[in-house]
Amino acid sequence: MTIDKIDPLYRRIREHAEKRLLFDAGSSSGDRLPKLKEYMRLEREMLLRYQRKGDRGTRVAKARSIMLDVLLEKLFQFALEAYYKQHGPPPCEVALVALGGYGREEVCPYSDVDLMFLFPKKSKKKLIEPLQTTLADEILYPLWDLGLKVGHSTRTSREAIEEAKADDQTKNALTEARLICGSNEVYLEFEKAFRSLTKNEKPGPYVKQRLNDQKARREKYGGTVFMQEPDIKNGVGGMRDYQSILWMAHVRLGVGSLIELERKEYLTEADRKLLEKAYDFLMRVRIELHFQSNRATDVINLEKQPLVAWALGYKQRDVFKRVEAFMRDYYRHAQRIYLISTRLEQRLAVASLAGPSKIPFRAVIESRRADLQRYIDGFILNKGVFYSEHNKIFEEDPVRLLRIFRYLQQHEGSLDVELRILISDSINLLTPKVARQEAAKRCFRSILQSTGQVYDALQPMHELGVLGRFLPEFEGITCLVQHEYYHRYTADIHTLETIRILDQVITGDIPGTQHYQKALHDTEIPALLYLMLLLHDIGKGESIKNHQKIGTQLSKAVIKRLDVEKPLWEEILWIVENHLEMARFWQRLDVHDPDTVSSLTQFVGEEDRLRYLYVLTYCDTCGTSASLWNSYKESLHTTLFNNALAQLHGDQKSIRKKSEERKEMIHRDIIKQRLPDLAEDQVEAHFSLLPERYFIHNSTEEVILHLKMINQMLVTISESDSVGSLVPMIDWRDDHDQGFTVVNVITWDRAGLFYKLAGALTVAGVNILSTKAISRSDHITIDTFYIVSPSGGIVESKRAEPTFRKSLSDALLEGKDLMPDILAQAKQVSNSIAFPQNTRLQAPIPSTVDVYHELSLKRTIVEVQANDHLGLLYQLAKAIFDHGYNITFARISTERDAALDTFYIENINETDSDTTRLLSLREDLTKIVAQEDIRAAG
Repeated sequence: MTIDKIDPLYRRIREHAEKRLLFDAGSSSGDRLPKLKEYMRLEREMLLRYQRKGDRGTRVAKARSIMLDVLLEKLFQFALEAYYKQHGPPPCEVALVALGGYGREEVCPYSDVDLMFLFPKKSKKKLIEPLQTTLADEILYPLWDLGLKVGHSTRTSREAIEEAKADDQTKNALTEARLICGSNEVYLEFEKAFRSLTKNEKPGPYVKQRLNDQKARREKYGGTVFMQEPDIKNGVGGMRDYQSILWMAHVRLGVGSLIELERKEYLTEADRKLLEKAYDFLMRVRIELHFQSNRATDVINLEKQPLVAWALGYKQRDVFKRVEAFMRDYYRHAQRIYLISTRLEQRLAVASLAGPSKIPFRAVIESRRADLQRYIDGFILNKGVFYSEHNKIFEEDPVRLLRIFRYLQQHEGSLDVELRILISDSINLLTPKVARQEAAKRCFRSILQSTGQVYDALQPMHELGVLGRFLPEFEGITCLVQHEYYHRYTADIHTLETIRILDQVITGDIPGTQHYQKALHDTEIPALLYLMLLLHDIGKGESIKNHQKIGTQLSKAVIKRLDVEKPLWEEILWIVENHLEMARFWQRLDVHDPDTVSSLTQFVGEEDRLRYLYVLTYCDTCGTSASLWNSYKESLHTTLFNNALAQLHGDQKSIRKKSEERKEMIHRDIIKQRLPDLAEDQVEAHFSLLPERYFIHNSTEEVILHLKMINQMLVTISESDSVGSLVPMIDWRDDHDQGFTVVNVITWDRAGLFYKLAGALTVAGVNILSTKAISRSDHITIDTFYIVSPSGGIVESKRAEPTFRKSLSDALLEGKDLMPDILAQAKQVSNSIAFPQNTRLQAPIPSTVDVYHELSLKRTIVEVQANDHLGLLYQLAKAIFDHGYNITFARISTERDAALDTFYIENINETDSDTTRLLSLREDLTKIVAQEDIRAAG
């Protein structure tokens, strides 16, 4: 082992070991453990000091590696001595080899330690088994006792080579093998054989597999650098991108460093330095993330971002500005790793098809260009790939920086790696003066009008810096962290994601979205929605709060500069300013209520605006996070759209007429069926005792179900005592088509019914999506709950239904307070391995409570946004009841552990609510959610 005598930090670690790792002769591993623990603690504290004073990440990681080297050298020596005492001389030499990150000398505070005990290729298994046991006892067990996570293997050099042939992951690990201590001869035997393997194997299949693995990994971890909570190791632009190019370079070219890639002209000096700087930054972040978390972790979650930023020297007092500055730097460095590593991947892929590895890359490219045939405006197109004719094409005509992306659309092509570099290096030629040229504006408008293909042009345009150069307003949202808890991407990538989804809606690539396709097709100018989506969040560059109004002003400047036809301005700007409104309607209000529909149609005013808003809302939500959309939200969204569109088509009289016709149709269907358990007078009573909106809300099948349940309840009452008459009728069934479970409850209306129902469902361990409630004039109430399992989807637990039935009976018949049972359920869930604690929302959301009169709906509404927990709905509903109100409608929504609940409330005694009582209710609800804020923050 060579001791690094140059860096004083590394020398200092070895000097510390000489002083701190002195042991008495004959000491056991147990005797040595306290000193080993103290050594690890003190060295860890020293590395933390170097990290916090701003030392290079790669230097600190190497120091941690050397610290382990010294420890393992001691343990290896003890192991050989212990073997000699028990068995005599070892049967053969052995080498202790570091693999993976440890082999690279890149070890973060809680990284795995991967070791290989390497034996000569002709070693006999039976002879070395006692030595293997001693090595495990004296090396592995002490490492585990020190709290290290150790990966280990025992191989002969022949076995190592055979495993490398069979498995690329093993080959990657062995590529980074490094001798820690032991037999240099055994290690050189392995190294020579491994070098021969990589030299003689055809590199093409390996490189192809690595590229496939890279693609799959990037897709798995979000497909973009700009994730709100990026994975620093495996994410796009993460450390694995950097490491993978070195693996491929080792197999393809026999080189293992960026310097060697530069010498072979696969990498420029400037790119090498950028790559080294970016990787070092990521290493610093990962080390700090380990220190902050006190465990191995690679996801920079919302909770840790402010802490990591502060420790790395971002000292802004405003936490949002601090995080924004830190994450912008992270994205900048990760994007560099991604762009440069993908260029190298393409170059290595091309080189793998080109013969001897000693040929410089430039010569390979020149040889490929010899066959190119088609020339387009200074570009060469061959087999779907665009190349440049020469390096001056953009100097000759800077508008080509836009036109190349129009050509990508038209020919469904891709950019050659050298052309990508040339575009990035030439973006300064795209000046404001060039951007104002008619040719540039016409080209960009054409890109946005190519429906179904817009993302494929805008994505590389943005990735290479052209989009932000052409639209400076878009540059303002580039790399912008969105502090809203439900966002998955930065603002710029979110915008592009919405455009990608719109492409897929138009081309029919997303199953079940034909209604969005039709709605957009029915507008006067379908392609206009692309510009609306491109601009919809542009105001966030100046302020997340109120970004719609800011975005409207910025958008006005953009569309003016793009020479968009003036008659279209009002439509575009209205959509930008109001793009959140349709979702707010169905998230908060009863979409079946004619007053809700009327309020929306009065707000929208025009059919095309409604259609644009309908499709935009779908794209916007899915572009925020794919998990945000589900069949239940689809049902609310599309029901509201269809009702509003129908109302815009006709007048109020025709709407009322349709409601009456629907009620009559359901009535005829039920009478026609002549159901054996339902007398005609019961059906007539049901229809006369319920308001019109009941028949709008419910299908014929649902009305029949309710009639049967009411009939059963009345029969039970006639046959039971007074207590039995209070037993509710319950129907529990799964709706596989819509992905939720529906629970109908029929009972006598009584005080506090809703909160007791909600409490019983909470004890049953289910999540409530929404509910509707209606009472007949004879005081029989019909409550319907739409519920899902905690992980989403229909409730599959066999215990849920009987638990709900018992809990509801206890609450209604015996007056039992369900809060103790809810707390017990919460404790059970928190201890369950099925619901790990790290799935909880990482940054508590700001809680809000609003209580107000919605004049257009003639409703009193309570809106609550809070950090969710089991029992929150029960507490809120009980507080509303305690203040003298009934809940007539509730919309319950939970997103990433955030509760978004809306209640329509009515005074129990049917008198008007005075302002003082509503303020008192708001105050008590605020106290409830504040308690959860404290719990979430702690």
